[in-house]
Amino acid sequence: MARPSIVPIALTLDDRTGYTLWAPPWEEDGEEWQAFLGSTVDVRADLNDDDPDAPDSKAVVHLFPSPAALAAFCRTSTDHDLSDHPVWPVVAGLDAADLTPDEDHRFDLDGVYDVVAENPDRWAVDELAALVDMVGRLAECCDTAGDDDEDDLLAEDDETVFESVADLVSRPEVAALGLGVEAYVGREGEDAWARLGTTVDELWEDVVEELDDHLDWTGGGSVDPDSYPSAAEEAEARAAEPDEDDDEDDIVDADEDDDADADEVGVPAVRRPAAGSTAVAPAEAATAGTASIQGTRFTATPAAVAAAQEFWEAVGILPVELVLPDGAGLTLRCYVQDRARFLGREGKVFLFPSPVELARFCAGDEAHDLTDIASWPEVADTDVLPLPGEEDRYDLAELAEVLGEVAGGGGGLVPQRVLLQPADGARDVAEYAGLTPVEALLGGTSPLGRALGRSEADPEAPMHPQDAGAVAGPWSEVVTAVRSAVVYR
Repeated sequence: MARPSIVPIALTLDDRTGYTLWAPPWEEDGEEWQAFLGSTVDVRADLNDDDPDAPDSKAVVHLFPSPAALAAFCRTSTDHDLSDHPVWPVVAGLDAADLTPDEDHRFDLDGVYDVVAENPDRWAVDELAALVDMVGRLAECCDTAGDDDEDDLLAEDDETVFESVADLVSRPEVAALGLGVEAYVGREGEDAWARLGTTVDELWEDVVEELDDHLDWTGGGSVDPDSYPSAAEEAEARAAEPDEDDDEDDIVDADEDDDADADEVGVPAVRRPAAGSTAVAPAEAATAGTASIQGTRFTATPAAVAAAQEFWEAVGILPVELVLPDGAGLTLRCYVQDRARFLGREGKVFLFPSPVELARFCAGDEAHDLTDIASWPEVADTDVLPLPGEEDRYDLAELAEVLGEVAGGGGGLVPQRVLLQPADGARDVAEYAGLTPVEALLGGTSPLGRALGRSEADPEAPMHPQDAGAVAGPWSEVVTAVRSAVVYR
């Protein structure tokens, strides 16, 4: 279970974007809790009710037109559901930059129809899974109909004001999103994706209507409802921002240091949050991460990366970043009959020092193993820079450092999931280069294989020093083998 933390998120709905805070699930006294920055507000009863003057109440999530407005509210207001959260004293001192969500915590509810209209690749499936998950969490925290019921409010027999949300998450084709892109492969998978599109067409408008009734687009009365940027204005503003890759997540979490500075990831640990209207103890909520491996040698604005990804996804060949102890570089990768194939030759992966150098090579006529891919002429002719997405960045070197720190008793709380992405990158290189020892080192019965199995089963479980010590050596062997298959260009 992750430590108590607070994460900035952004929601786009009805062509406007609002910013708020989410406290991912954490455990207290044997129960799981989560909350949003919100409160309970009084609502006049319907005039047709028997007692029209008696006010009703509902839970709302406060949204703000910018991280700066969110930061201003956090500095001055304590009348909300996160005021008693363990890390709130730190959040109250953060500025707009610290409260700006990363790409993984931006949820475009208007874009759902576009996503289901795409082919079910891993990006479409992951994006839709994240959207549905966040909608479910918002509904859990805002629903008051089942307050007297100890079960999950979205369980089948529970009373809920979010009937369409409950219907949505109960559909098998929607639940399959949690299985990843594999659930939509083959004829049965294609049928499931088609049913998913039908379900979205049928329910999504009602889902967002139910949800919007519990979204406060005035920031708790602190901002004008007309001040929220449209989706186009928001994208333009973000594209104009300089890219600043920090070494820490935009996640504030609890630590054992009572004197932690506001600029550090660490504040006093757990107390139960106020049982506010947007706080809930879900029966089976997924936990959010408190640490991640970061560090790319290349920078670009999120808008630039997103724009580039449209081209690269369309041609089916993606830019990949690989970071090794002796250097980092960019290459290209595709899958042929489910096997990884890289820009390289005779099992050697070509790594280039920059997107420009990689693009220059692609425009040349040197022979390589991607030449016979049907879409390669488009790659050779494009002026779209090869900018890798976060899911295609594999930092094998930093994982080695993290394992060493954890094995030595340092590094703080590191979740098991830090193994997964670097291991995926190593597997792909090993598959392409025929590195049989790597496949054995990552196999199911090896120490690394067992650790990866634990990571897949419970990615947010903390990695213990003895576990890190057991896999540090094998991982070093993996990195050495992968390095032997790389050629720096």
